[in-house]
Amino acid sequence: MSKFAFKYQTIIFSTFLLASCSTIYKDHGYLPLDTDLKSVVVGKDTRNSVTELLGSPSGSGVLEDGAIFYISTKIKNFLFYEPKVVSRDMIVVSFDEKNLVENIEKFTLEDGRVVVLSRRVTSAPVKGPRILSQIFGNLGNADAGTLLGQ
Repeated sequence: MSKFAFKYQTIIFSTFLLASCSTIYKDHGYLPLDTDLKSVVVGKDTRNSVTELLGSPSGSGVLEDGAIFYISTKIKNFLFYEPKVVSRDMIVVSFDEKNLVENIEKFTLEDGRVVVLSRRVTSAPVKGPRILSQIFGNLGNADAGTLLGQ
């Protein structure tokens, strides 16, 4: 192997090694622009006019008169470390009983708090055939006429 080929391979390997160590940011969600938010009039616009102005929301409240949410999240991935949420912004548009805009609020990651979800585990195992016995039990039940649609 010539010195030129060895140097060339070393440069390529070093470039790939350095590129693999770079930080990757992933953006998820959609957040409307501030100019679009200013066009929403509290007490005048309805749910339909808000979705026309701002676009489809990321989520909505459970109840029919619940708020709609626009959520944007930026996640940092670096090497083998656990991904870290760098920023999260959320805009909540709430409505009154007449389906008119009641309030527009903006929250960031600093405004949030950790919510611990209760975990309920079934104490007794699930009764009935297991998944593998269901799969293997059905192998012999099909014939050629059924598979061909006859």
